[in-house]
Amino acid sequence: MEEFRRTYSRLCKESGAEPQETVLQQMHQLLQGRLDLATQSLTVDTCRALGKLLQKEALLTELILSDCMLSEEGAVLLLQGLCVNTIVRFLDLKGNNLRASGAEALAKLLRQNKSIQSLTLEWNSLGTWEEAFAAFCGALAANGALRQLDLRNNQITHKGAEELALALKINTSLQQLDLRWNHIGLLGGRALVNCLPSNRTLWKLELAGNSIPGDILRAVEQAMDHNQDRQTAFRESQARAHVLSKEVRHLREEKSKQFLDLMETIDRQREEMVRSSKASAARVGQLQEALNERHSIINALKAKLQMAEAALALSEQKAQDLGELLATAEQEQRSLAQRQAKEHRLEQQEAAERESKLLRDLSAASEKNLLLQNQVDELERKVKSQQDQLFLTRQELTNTAAELKMRAVQAEERLELEKKRSRQSLEDAEHLRFKEVEHMTRHLEESERAMQERVQRLEAARLSLEEELSRAKAAALSERSQAEEELIKAKNQVRLEEQQHLAHLEEKLRLLAQARDEAQSACLQQKQVVADAQARASQLGRQVESLRRRLEELQQELSNKDQEKVAEVTRVRLELQEQNGRLQAELTAQEALKEKAAALERQLKVIASDHREALLDRESENASLREKLRLKQAEIARIRDEEAQRASFLQNAVLAYVQGSPLRTLSPQK
Repeated sequence: MEEFRRTYSRLCKESGAEPQETVLQQMHQLLQGRLDLATQSLTVDTCRALGKLLQKEALLTELILSDCMLSEEGAVLLLQGLCVNTIVRFLDLKGNNLRASGAEALAKLLRQNKSIQSLTLEWNSLGTWEEAFAAFCGALAANGALRQLDLRNNQITHKGAEELALALKINTSLQQLDLRWNHIGLLGGRALVNCLPSNRTLWKLELAGNSIPGDILRAVEQAMDHNQDRQTAFRESQARAHVLSKEVRHLREEKSKQFLDLMETIDRQREEMVRSSKASAARVGQLQEALNERHSIINALKAKLQMAEAALALSEQKAQDLGELLATAEQEQRSLAQRQAKEHRLEQQEAAERESKLLRDLSAASEKNLLLQNQVDELERKVKSQQDQLFLTRQELTNTAAELKMRAVQAEERLELEKKRSRQSLEDAEHLRFKEVEHMTRHLEESERAMQERVQRLEAARLSLEEELSRAKAAALSERSQAEEELIKAKNQVRLEEQQHLAHLEEKLRLLAQARDEAQSACLQQKQVVADAQARASQLGRQVESLRRRLEELQQELSNKDQEKVAEVTRVRLELQEQNGRLQAELTAQEALKEKAAALERQLKVIASDHREALLDRESENASLREKLRLKQAEIARIRDEEAQRASFLQNAVLAYVQGSPLRTLSPQK
């Protein structure tokens, strides 16, 4: 309701006027779709706002505008708004002194509006303007929604009554018409009486206070009673037809429901049979799928077992190869250690001999020139021995290099073979072998460089010794006096050479010890690899053993499953046999149901024949009622003719009385 008030206020402000407080108060008290503005003086602006509001309002069903002193313009604006309204059912315009424009607006309202069922126009002046009231009556004739019309005290003359009579001949919806306290008179009453036989819906017509004779009023009352009886009979016949149609519909629904229930029962039984057959087929298919799945699992396990055995054989071959490589590496390490120990002993012996020779040279140098010559000879022999040693060292170096190269080639070939056998599982071993080969080649290069440096030093020593020998010889030939100084220089030189040689030997021993340590670490790594391979081989052996046990368990399980499958198949066969027995029983039951359905159909036919007989009885009863109705209508027509004759006699009498002619001239002589 608050929204209704706000909309009214907004429309008033849009038109440039202030909303009336009394109207707002009445809108605040709006209850159950009823707006009561009785005795409120409504201005033109208020009427304009209400007209616009009523065009869209969907809540009001009753509108009371009695004694509102509406102007012509305000009434027109309100009625224009109601023309498009489809909600209002009751409209009260009592005491608003509506004139010609109001009557025309009401005519437009009755032509366009299809929802107003009750219209109160008491205490207006619609009958004063004949043309406007004629337009109002024409709209009333075309209206098909109005049920009640109040036209009391509207100054309606006999001409207006004639217009109303013409409208009532056409109208098929108006049921109550109040024309009290107007100026209809005799002619108007006669016109209304003449139109009543054509109207079968009007059952209440009030004509008091219109100067109408009593016989016309009685004729109107009789026509109203006749219409009322007709309406009552029509309603009773409609009610009976409705009851009969309802009974027929009920019987049809019951028969159709019984037939549908029977068909649903048959369909359910068919569906259950199909479902049971599908379930058994699905069960057999599931069992077959489970068996196929078990076979595939066994095949997969067999393939895995073959793969594990192949992997085990490959790992055993790898472990055997690694053991051979470890044995060869240990043998090479032992041979290298023996060779290094032998060289070390030889070098120690050479060092001891060299030291004894130097001591002897020193003891002999103190002697005379003869001893010096002996020393020179000894030095020459030493040079020769060193040259022999250098030649042996070079030969040993070439042999070692060739042997190392051969070993490297063999190691590479072994690595290639190892790569071809298993690339993925021996990448680490190949990497370690590659590192070992690099280490061996590096060690070989280092030893070769050391040997070359040693040869160079020996050659430098030989050259220095030759130079010293030449100087000694020159000194011995030229100056014997300087023999002692040269001898001292030679001793110092030999001492330096011995120190250098000892330092070189120590460096060589250190390098050999480092090579030995590296070889030992490589040997330990090879042992670790072999241990890992053995552990992996043992683990693979355990895995193979577990797989064998698993295979035995699976075989045992498979045999158990086969036994279970055989038992399940036998059980399913028994179930299928039982289901077949049940299905046979159901088929017999269905045959019994079919027989019952045939019996029900026969009963249905009997009931339908009984129903048709009942319908024929009802139709004969309806025909008899129609015949009675026709007789009643003939009697009513006869009574109407008699009343018409009486009315004509009364009319002639009244006309003779009005014209002043005596009754004796019209009455027959006795």
